[in-house]
Amino acid sequence: MDIDVAQKLKTLDEAIGRYVRPDTFPLGIRMLKAGEPLPEGLKIPSQSMGEHWIVCQSIGVARRYGWGIAVGKEDVICPLSAIAFGFRAPNDEYFNGYASTGMYCENQEAATRLEAGTWRFEPGTYSHVCVAPLSRASFQPHIVAVYANSAQVMRLVNAALYTRGGRIESTTGGRLDCAEIVIQTMTTRAPKVIIPCNGDRVFGMAQDTEMVFACPWEFVDELLKGLDGTQRGGVRYPIPVAMRGTVTMPKHYQDLLKLLEAADPGGDKPR
Repeated sequence: MDIDVAQKLKTLDEAIGRYVRPDTFPLGIRMLKAGEPLPEGLKIPSQSMGEHWIVCQSIGVARRYGWGIAVGKEDVICPLSAIAFGFRAPNDEYFNGYASTGMYCENQEAATRLEAGTWRFEPGTYSHVCVAPLSRASFQPHIVAVYANSAQVMRLVNAALYTRGGRIESTTGGRLDCAEIVIQTMTTRAPKVIIPCNGDRVFGMAQDTEMVFACPWEFVDELLKGLDGTQRGGVRYPIPVAMRGTVTMPKHYQDLLKLLEAADPGGDKPR
C-alpha cells in the first residue's frame, strides 16, 4: 500500500476518534475486481473458518472485532446482497419481487418496484467486498463508513458540508443497507447517510441508536478539513449543551434551604 494512503488512513482514523468518538471502529471498504490480489491480512470466512458470512455480518465483525474481512460469491448466502454486489446474476424471480412479496411488500407489483430501486453493481464486476478498520486496513478503500449515533452522524454531515455547503441527499428502501452504504456511495461519488436495515440489525448487530455515515475515498481531504473547521467553529461532540443558569429546585428543597438559612444567619445565601 502507498505510504501516502497509509498516512491518510491513520490521519482520518485519528480525526474521527478525536472529533466524533464512535463506539466502534470506523471502516474502510474496498470492492475487489476479479483477478485483483487479496489485500494482506484479510480473512475469507469460508476459507479460514469454514463459515459463510454475509456482507452486513462482515461489516459488523470488522467494526466490533477489528478484523479485516473479505467476502465473495462463495461466502455470501444472502441472495439479495449477492445480486446487489454482482456476485450472482439476477433472475426473473428476483425482478418479479419473489423475496419481498408478503415480507416487505403487500403484493408483487410493489415488490417489483422495490427490487427495481435497489442499488446494484453489474454482475461479475467485482469478486469480493473487503472491509477493515481504518487503523488496520492494508488497502486503499473506495468507501469510508462510520456507524454512530445521530448526533455523531450530524457532526460528520456538518463536516462534509463545511467546504461545499448544500445538503447531503440519500435514498433508502429500509433494507439492504450494505448496498446503500457501498454501492450507492460509490455510484454517486458523494457522502451519504444510511439507516441500518433489518438484516444489519439481526445479523450485523446494528443497534437501534445507530446510523451510518459513508463517503467516497476521494472525499477524505474535504472531510478532514471540515472536521477541523467545524470544531474550531464550535460544532462539537459531545454536544456542549446549555447547562448554565440557576435551576429551580423542588418546593420541599426550597423550604428546607430557607430553614437552613434561618438557622445560620451569618452564612452566605445563594445570589
